[in-house]
Amino acid sequence: MAEQFDLARLRSLLEGVVGTLYERYRHQDLPELCERLHLPPPPANDGPTKHQRLNASLQACPDGRLPQVAVAVLDSETLLTAEHHALQDVVWLGRHYVEVPGRTRRELAKALDLDDYRDYPDRFLALLGRLWDLGDDWLGEWGTPTVSLREEIARHVMRFRDDWSTEELFERLGAFEAPHPRFGRFLEGLASAAVLPDEHAQRRFVDLANKHLQPVGALLRQEGEADGYPVFHLMQPGRGTARRPRNLIFGTLGKPDIRFTSALDNDIEIAERADKIMVYDTPVGNDGLLWRDLLSWWQATRGITDLEQAGRALYDRMEESLPPESAGQRNLFWLYHRLYKDVLHEVPALLPEIWMHWDPKTVRERGENALQNLRMDFLMLLPGRKRVVLEVDGGQHYTRDKGAVPDSEKYAATMAGDRDLKFRGYEVFRFGHDELRDRDRARPVVADFFRQLLNRPPDDHS
Repeated sequence: MAEQFDLARLRSLLEGVVGTLYERYRHQDLPELCERLHLPPPPANDGPTKHQRLNASLQACPDGRLPQVAVAVLDSETLLTAEHHALQDVVWLGRHYVEVPGRTRRELAKALDLDDYRDYPDRFLALLGRLWDLGDDWLGEWGTPTVSLREEIARHVMRFRDDWSTEELFERLGAFEAPHPRFGRFLEGLASAAVLPDEHAQRRFVDLANKHLQPVGALLRQEGEADGYPVFHLMQPGRGTARRPRNLIFGTLGKPDIRFTSALDNDIEIAERADKIMVYDTPVGNDGLLWRDLLSWWQATRGITDLEQAGRALYDRMEESLPPESAGQRNLFWLYHRLYKDVLHEVPALLPEIWMHWDPKTVRERGENALQNLRMDFLMLLPGRKRVVLEVDGGQHYTRDKGAVPDSEKYAATMAGDRDLKFRGYEVFRFGHDELRDRDRARPVVADFFRQLLNRPPDDHS
């Protein structure tokens, strides 16, 4: 499931970070720091202290941008473990995650033998250190000798195997009461080759875990390989589609020219100029395809270093692909980016003119076996492998002769294409062109739709 970000909690935590962060930087460093953290520029250095300048920058930051700021802080700043984990938890709880109830966690702990992990103690302790507070921050504080949880685990779990049970270890870590996203990452870590560089051991853990996870609607499923080892992710079967997209062909200015470079491996090549077609071929994670992912891909493939310039160029290029005669499509695209402009990095990308099927032959050549609805107006890849298609229906979907004559065959073909997509795991939503033709009339329609789809209210109030 996914929850909305707790923005009040997030702001409070960031205020605490700012309360210590200023000590590491000089006045002249603050503008660069704020830019790196996606904060507004700080006030001029004409009297306020560094703390006051950073705090003023944070206060000027709109709520919708706070998740982006938090991610930047986590990626680039060194924090105390408790501070780091609290910030992580708020960010993770605002995204897609899978729930694992406390009873399931405890039953799994009772059944889990740690012998495989004892063969790789450093890797196991490294995993625990990434996700749990092992007391490393406080070693030797005030000159008083202390024993950290890390040292206790090394002694009572790794060295003397009969001292602590797995259930005792989970209890000491706080795993039974931890937020769902943190526990989910713990399970994925226990299944990873970074911790268990032994495929048989990986699969033993996954088989054991899935016996307890499946009754509560969760599953560790293999999602490809890395360095020759399987990679497992925690999922909810039956939600969306189990497959990850390999090639997203969108924003096209005509039918793409596709050819197989390796028919055995199903590798394709788009024999088309880069300015005529867009192909996103980066792996899509469990959070779906967010605007920030699409923007990072765009920057890398186009060599644009300036974030604002890249964002504008990407938007313009996608907008160019929209049919000039479809005001409804253009308004839907414009309104989405307007309504979520302050949180764009954290919401799914809206991909226009997306190719769902491809056939080198025309419908006339293919006849009754032709694929229907080859290209759709928009696609969104949401958390949990949820694929959402949006269509803006003009008269061409159910009439002929430029809209003068109703055409039941065209309408039937459209519905057949919808059914095929739904059987493949897509959700299809259709708008009538008339309800989006006028931008002012379309605004509440679009805002209400995305509020329900994303479980997130728009941040635009203009």
